[in-house]
Amino acid sequence: MTGGIGATAGADPSPNSPAPAGTDNGANWAERALHDMTLEQKVGQLFVADVWGQAPNEKHAGNQDKYGVDTPSDVVRKYQPGGVIYFNHGGTDNIERPKQVARLSNGLQRAAFSTGTGVPLIVAVDQEGGRVTRVGEPATEQPSAMALGAGRDPEAAEATAAVTGSELRSLGITQNFAPVADVNSNPANPIIGSRSFSANPGLAGDFVAAQVGGYQDSGRSTETVSSSAKHFPGHGDAATDSHTSLPTIDRTEQEWREIDLPPFQAAVDAGIDSIMTAHIRVPSLDPSGDPATLSKPIMTGLLREELGYDGVVVTDSLQMQGVREMYPDSEIPVLALEAGVDQMLMPPDLDVAIGGVLDAVDSGRITEQRIDESVLRILQLKHKRGIPEAPMVNIGAVGKKVGTPENRATVQAATDKAPTLLRNDEQILPLDGRGKTLVTGWNNLGFPGYPARPVSSLAAELGDSATALPTGSDPDEATVRRAVNAAGDADTVVVLTNGLAGDAGQRDLLHELLATDANVVAVSVQEPYDPGYVDVPTWLATYDWRDVSMTSLAKVLLGQQAPQGTLPVTIPAGDDPDTTLYPFGHGLTW
Repeated sequence: MTGGIGATAGADPSPNSPAPAGTDNGANWAERALHDMTLEQKVGQLFVADVWGQAPNEKHAGNQDKYGVDTPSDVVRKYQPGGVIYFNHGGTDNIERPKQVARLSNGLQRAAFSTGTGVPLIVAVDQEGGRVTRVGEPATEQPSAMALGAGRDPEAAEATAAVTGSELRSLGITQNFAPVADVNSNPANPIIGSRSFSANPGLAGDFVAAQVGGYQDSGRSTETVSSSAKHFPGHGDAATDSHTSLPTIDRTEQEWREIDLPPFQAAVDAGIDSIMTAHIRVPSLDPSGDPATLSKPIMTGLLREELGYDGVVVTDSLQMQGVREMYPDSEIPVLALEAGVDQMLMPPDLDVAIGGVLDAVDSGRITEQRIDESVLRILQLKHKRGIPEAPMVNIGAVGKKVGTPENRATVQAATDKAPTLLRNDEQILPLDGRGKTLVTGWNNLGFPGYPARPVSSLAAELGDSATALPTGSDPDEATVRRAVNAAGDADTVVVLTNGLAGDAGQRDLLHELLATDANVVAVSVQEPYDPGYVDVPTWLATYDWRDVSMTSLAKVLLGQQAPQGTLPVTIPAGDDPDTTLYPFGHGLTW
């Protein structure tokens, strides 16, 4: 094309250069870019690819296995996708240190410019906070959405989103697939849980709108990121995981309107750049049995027409089983476009996906005008976020923008509002530093790429009188016995739990410790539903296990601050889901 970013093949714009000629600092850059693309280039813009490796020219077997090329840059040059998405060590191993990520982003933008289109990439990531955190330390780590919901301070949630957005943008990441707009109405939901702000639609909507503002409206367009509310029409009532199956949501349409719709309506009203689809079946909204991602009644009828949404609609990963159960991989992108989707994330075979769309255009099934509609939305999103204006980042400035004391203080202040005291029957808390404390229980061995540290982190925060004995996610009898023996030397035992419903070993650990002479404090450090499974006289919930949450927990345990959190969900009895143990809004203090 002519007149766009990097109109000279291989151009390497300076991170400090003004907007290139031809952008007009207006939306007509998108129309001009679209006009100068071939059909094949337009179709490439529809896809966001996963690439393997930490450097743009690093040879990685993952790229050969999936794409038949060696490096991330080769993938970009071969397919000319509209975007790429980063994962950490548990996935495509793109993320190690902040400056490394910034160099990767710049290198991939150079690869995009070298194709001659002059259209920069969207660089995406899932940086929700809590357990869905791709860019970790030394970046500023965030608590989970539910932790923020427990704090009941939307302004604090907006401030944390602004921190995340500014740090991501300094790394060359321009699209964050957050916030989660799902209402976690099903305590047994295996995939959403504490990723949701609340089981209350109004509370969830307030926090979704706040975070959209933090991501998108907290600075100049070249300093913010595009946000994406997920997963429409609402994944919160799912009883199965759409990564491995196609969940069916049995709500009536009226129930959907009352429970699931409000946070997405709030996101639309807040001007969100994109909305991510859910690979779920909702018969009351579309009786065809198609997953929502491929449903025209849901994507066009509800989202486009009823909600009036004209931004980018992006699929959840097309590698997930929930969208692959009914149709071949070549058909899924075509059905998504027919349903009203624009941007397609991580197809399992990009050659097959692109070929399927091109064949559909060639046969007349999809018009090139329909392709243009989606590509124009994607290009307009790129322009809105200032990506053509500032496609590259200043690597030398990364250290001054990522993980700063100011950013950490902002997030810590928000997280300090989260710890929720559910029971303090024996008035054990606050500890006030009295006696010896053993910290034991769950650690995060099941999360690839993260050190197993919540137990040791909390013990360090509690001071010299505390010792750490992690017992893992499913302690065996010998591990439980070691913890019980260690409790003999302690006045208080703090036990971290996560997922008691499905973990007999953790339940045994709690029961055995309760039989000792030590005072026992149980803390649910992810989903807050664990108190429904073991009767402990002292229970807290933190909704997250990262260091920032353990710091907040320590302040409460030591009496340095009173607990401020109130439940953003209802906690039922584990053996009787219809019986409420702790109602929405419950939270003790002193």
